[in-house]
Amino acid sequence: MPPHTKSPRAARATAWAAVALTGSVALAACGSDPGEEDDGKLSVGVFLPGSVTDTGFMQSAHAGVERIREERSGEVDISFVEEVEAPDYELVLTRLAGESELVVSVGGQTDSDVRAVAAANPGVTFVEIGGPADAEPMDNLAYYDPRQPEGEYLSGVVAALVSETGRIGFIGGAELPEIVNAAHAFENGARSVDPDVEVVQPQFMGDFNDPAKAMQAAAANYGVGVDVLSQILNLGKSGLEQAAEEADAHVIGGPVAADCGEGSPYAGYVLTDIGTQIEYAIDAVLTDTWEAAQTPFGLTTDREGTDFVLCSDDPELAEALESAVADLASGAVEPY
Repeated sequence: MPPHTKSPRAARATAWAAVALTGSVALAACGSDPGEEDDGKLSVGVFLPGSVTDTGFMQSAHAGVERIREERSGEVDISFVEEVEAPDYELVLTRLAGESELVVSVGGQTDSDVRAVAAANPGVTFVEIGGPADAEPMDNLAYYDPRQPEGEYLSGVVAALVSETGRIGFIGGAELPEIVNAAHAFENGARSVDPDVEVVQPQFMGDFNDPAKAMQAAAANYGVGVDVLSQILNLGKSGLEQAAEEADAHVIGGPVAADCGEGSPYAGYVLTDIGTQIEYAIDAVLTDTWEAAQTPFGLTTDREGTDFVLCSDDPELAEALESAVADLASGAVEPY
């Protein structure tokens, strides 16, 4: 496969993507002891319910944590916890709240637990990244929206133009509102460049991290003629990759970019820099500008974090992608 082509905004994401792929991985929470004397730094706890090697949201967020540690150690003490089972979300969030002035939780699957812990800890500031876009903020809980549908609109554009069979599909880890919206945006992006493309019914597996389930779902799609799949998964993405390789088909990766080399099944990658949103939360607290609000990120705002890496040097494909990015950024089109 030809060398990948980046849009201008994607070029700015190279540094954080490299950190995400090569940064060290912590296996437990680390940070300041709540019993230590106050050193004047902002204490931040980041909750990552999945694995920091998932090439997904957790890895993207972890890259931001490592970046903050390296660049802002004089003003921020930051810790994180990864790979937590759902029944333990509230317990771990409570622990982080006891150690931190700011708690950042990544993933809409944590929403009910975040709300419960925030209500019980009114003196702690909370931010949820990727939660329900229609959720009501609390006095001490803000929602940051990565605008996943924007990335999936771009995926739909690429999938429709890369497909040789004219049949494409989408697999999500859970049927959460924002992921359902992302599936709609994928279809809208595809139809914006090929009104006749067939977009098969999206599948929602109920699990972001099960490669076997993902492989089975992908194989079923590829078996009925789909030749490009997009996704919002974490560890489950490896199952899609294996199924694509076996079917000689394509998959669209992200939110962390990886290999575009020869033999790769990837047609491209949606980039979403979750670390940018953690940094935004820290800056807001430090400058006393934090708001209990729904705050969007991505192409339609001045808060960056969304882009697409194209695994092709086809100029027509690159032009169509750039046009779609411009349309989204200007508000000329709505992703869903």
